Amino acid sequence: MTVLRKTCQHSAVKHAKHSNRVPQTNASALAVPSYHRILVKHGLIEKTLSIPDAYKVFLKVGADPEVQKLRRKVEHGNKMKHVPALYLATAMALQGMTKQELEALKLRI
Repeated sequence: MTVLRKTCQHSAVKHAKHSNRVPQTNASALAVPSYHRILVKHGLIEKTLSIPDAYKVFLKVGADPEVQKLRRKVEHGNKMKHVPALYLATAMALQGMTKQELEALKLRI
């Protein structure tokens, strides 16, 4: 008789864990390209800016001399062949900038 109770309790615990799952993240948030999220995170664009326009801004940010100088410090090789690595290097360069430098960058782009 006790064996049945243990089996039932174990089964109930399994179902309790299953029902307490954390909801999955919004799929539309994951559909936004990394360069868009990088620019939004650092306050360089609004979240509602279209993806093509965000890419144009990202190219301008990447072409900025100050960002290039910081990005070179991040890069480990002469050339970055993997495109997402370029996004990561730019994100890390932006991360290393102060608020004043980010504000100055906004004015330049």
